[in-house]
Amino acid sequence: MTATPTRHRFVVPLVSALATTAALGSVVWLQHSRGAWSFTAAQAVATRAPAANQAASKEPGAAPTRVPVEVTPATLQALGVRIEAVGSESLTQAIQAVATVVPDEGRISHAHSRVAGWVEQLDVNTTGEQVRAGQPLARIFSQELLSSQTEYLAARRSTAASGISSAVIASGRTRLAVLGMSPEDIAAIEQSGEPTRLVTLVAPRSGVVVNRGITVGTSVDPSTPLLTIADLSRVWVFAEVPEAGIRAIRVGSKAQLDFPASGIPPFTARVDFLYPTLTERTRTLRVRFTVANPRGTLRPGLYGNAVFELPGAQTITVPRDAVVDTGREQHVFVASGDRFEPRPVTLGVQLADRVEVRTGLTAGERVVSAGVFLLDSESRLRATGGMGGHAHGGTPKPEGTPGSPDQRPAVPPTDPHAGHRE
Repeated sequence: MTATPTRHRFVVPLVSALATTAALGSVVWLQHSRGAWSFTAAQAVATRAPAANQAASKEPGAAPTRVPVEVTPATLQALGVRIEAVGSESLTQAIQAVATVVPDEGRISHAHSRVAGWVEQLDVNTTGEQVRAGQPLARIFSQELLSSQTEYLAARRSTAASGISSAVIASGRTRLAVLGMSPEDIAAIEQSGEPTRLVTLVAPRSGVVVNRGITVGTSVDPSTPLLTIADLSRVWVFAEVPEAGIRAIRVGSKAQLDFPASGIPPFTARVDFLYPTLTERTRTLRVRFTVANPRGTLRPGLYGNAVFELPGAQTITVPRDAVVDTGREQHVFVASGDRFEPRPVTLGVQLADRVEVRTGLTAGERVVSAGVFLLDSESRLRATGGMGGHAHGGTPKPEGTPGSPDQRPAVPPTDPHAGHRE
């Protein structure tokens, strides 16, 4: 038994590998020349096309990422694709603002005493109480007023006895009126001949007591605000308009006011005043409405909403579902017969269910308004060469066909170890 040299154990596998590589190379060349593969070189290029197109699209002048597609009417109906004609319309702008009810400043009155004294009786004890004009509010004791009444009555008695000029009587009566006594009160003391200890303070107007600054026993003077009365039969409504919408608001602009808590339906009002400065904390402009409130349902402090419907210029709009937004660009699909072309557009104002198109479309064109996602997917797929890749490949020959590799005479395998065995 002869031992195999050591070097043969390294040479034999190397020769075997080289022979196998040569054989595989021959088979590949033969199969490609006969077109017997299930795909061809053209298909291999098409398979790599998406990556190539994606790299090329990052450079200026690159191939488009979407191409026009043609779809039959039957397919469109099956896919639920809808088409809409493009037209121009007036783009109404809606500006929403927070609204608040406040008293009309022109219908607020303050009650003051014209003499110094003390409150001995209070006829209105509750803030929010309804009062009418001339109704007694409080009764005040004043030493100054008591002395003036006593002097006036003494002058009257002296006039009757000694014939003093009536000018003194007129002067005394005027003084009492300045100190707050009404003509009825002066006539009452003239008839009785006795001064009135308390002076009665009456309501200057009808309305609601919105502030009561006194109680029984309070020391008062002409500078003391006793009661504040507001007539709420007409109120103001303040609306805080956001800074971005200030330019669109004018005196006379209409707004829809809605106060759900009041129980009254929304109503329309016109702006009658714009304040000259903005509220720095909220960056809003205060605008004012004057609203009739005969039943008092719009209570001061009530919150609601003000919506300004401002007509805009004629512009082209499309449904929001018609726009494909990739993040870097937006486009729509324009229909021309069975052909659908991706068209870049520039968008403007976003509405609830539509969007303004500033450039890219003209009135009269037809765009896809529903089902655009399917068309966009088809357009991208065709742009990358993914469609029809198998159409370029040769049809593989069926097994058993003459000339196919499995019909050639079998070649006995060569044993690479032949001759090295014992």
